[in-house]
Order: sequence, then structure tokens, then C-alpha cells
Amino acid sequence: MDEPLPARPGSRLAVLGSPVAHSKSPALHRAAYARLGLDWEYSAIEMTGDRLAAFVDERDASWRGLSLTMPLKQDVLPLLDEVDELATLTGAANTVVFDGGRRRGFNTDVGGIVRTLGESGVRSIDRGILIGAGATAASALVAMAELGAREVRVLVRRPGSADPLGVLGRNAGVAVDELPLAALGELGEGDGELVIATVPGGTDLGVAPAAALVAGAALLDVAYDPWPSPLGAAWLAGSGRVVHGLGMLLHQALLQVRVFVHGDPFTELPGEHDVLAVMRESVR
Repeated sequence: MDEPLPARPGSRLAVLGSPVAHSKSPALHRAAYARLGLDWEYSAIEMTGDRLAAFVDERDASWRGLSLTMPLKQDVLPLLDEVDELATLTGAANTVVFDGGRRRGFNTDVGGIVRTLGESGVRSIDRGILIGAGATAASALVAMAELGAREVRVLVRRPGSADPLGVLGRNAGVAVDELPLAALGELGEGDGELVIATVPGGTDLGVAPAAALVAGAALLDVAYDPWPSPLGAAWLAGSGRVVHGLGMLLHQALLQVRVFVHGDPFTELPGEHDVLAVMRESVR
């Protein structure tokens, strides 16, 4: 028999970001709380960094927490009383829980990436390729480190923009090399077993991936709307292995639900297998 859920103050939650109207987070979270028997509200609120501090300050005791998407994962850090190890390492928090007057921040993106890749059979790598250098790229780099990567090539449009990831790589035990985005058309099978793209959905990279790379590396494109992304379409056209970005969203959301319910991303939910199943069904 499942243990009863702990009593928690606050029953209001929301995902914040810009743009946020397309977000599937409300569907995922509402499905989870309904399955858990919790009468909690979860909405989507358009939010920019310049308004974030005032918004957070105005939350009253009816609020349990927030999910954060672009461009707020870094902006929220100065507003928090404490952050978990992954949020500290990556410099990005996608989850805030209001807990006894304290604002606690977490990064569930790393776990979401690792879990969806594992579900797709990608459980260890030696070399990785990362497209983009923003907050989600930081989480992707740490996820690659957790999978055992020794080297990660970061492909960017603007020279020098991967410098912060170089610092992060040293802290995570991964050698990071910056390459121009055009290298996507030149890299081959031996350059990496996994490619993670972290650029916004619909972005045209302006370069086609090399056929040898498509044949030899799995692609996780964290963008899920529209789907397939231009890069995902190129991978599918070459009969490459593609991991849908919805998987990352699903698994990071499950970890967020753990945080909102238990205050801890490592404590499983009652009937978690069923919770995950209804969440998955909500975004099919």
C-alpha cells in the first residue's frame, strides 16, 4: 500500500517563461496531481526576467512553487535562499519550491535528460556533441558527464560563447572544445555517440549534419514544438536515431512533481509508475 502524501502548504503552481503559451507543462502536471489525488492548480504565465523578482516577491502562502523555462533559469538564481547541487553546478534552476518561507531552487533538467536517454537505450558515452551554449546546454553538458563523457564538442555561431561551458566542463570533469556551427557538416561517426541540440524549436541551423554523424550518433533535440525540428527531420531522413524532446520534458516534469510533493527530487511518488504513465498519455 502506498504511503500517504505529506501535508504541504500551498496548492498553486505555474510554469513561467517567454514564450510560454505552447508549453505542455500544464498538461503534464495536471495529469500528475489528478492521479495523486491532489486538488492543485497549475497554469502557464508569460514572464520576462525584468518582471521576475517582483512576481516572486508577490507570491503568498497559497503558492507551492514554480517551473521555469527560457529565459528565466539563470535570472531566478539571485532570488533564491538555497539551490541544489545541480543548479549550483550548471548555474540554472528550472524549479522553485516555496518551503516554510524559504525559496529553494532545483535543476531537474539534468535528470530529465539522463532519464529519457536511458529510456531510449543511451546509458553511456565517451564523446558528445552539443549544439548551443545557453542554460539548457549547461544541463546537457552535465548530463553527458553523468553518462561518462570525457570530451564534448560545443558547436556555436558566435566565437567565445562556449567559454562558460569550458569552465563548467572542468568542474564536471569533461574536456570541452568549441567549434563553429559549420562543423556539424564535417564531424563523423568517431566524433561522438550522442548529439544534443539545445537551440529553440524551429531554428534553422543553416548547415546539414554530415551523413556519417547521422549514421553513428543518436540525436536528442530538446525542442519539441514544432516537431520534428529541422535538425530532427534531417536525422530522420538519414535513418538516424532520434530521441524526441518530449521525453526530456516528461522526465524533468516528473522530478519537479517529486520536488513539489516531497521537497526532494530523489524521493519517489506514491504509485510513480502510474503517475508517469498518465503524464506521458497527457502529451501524446
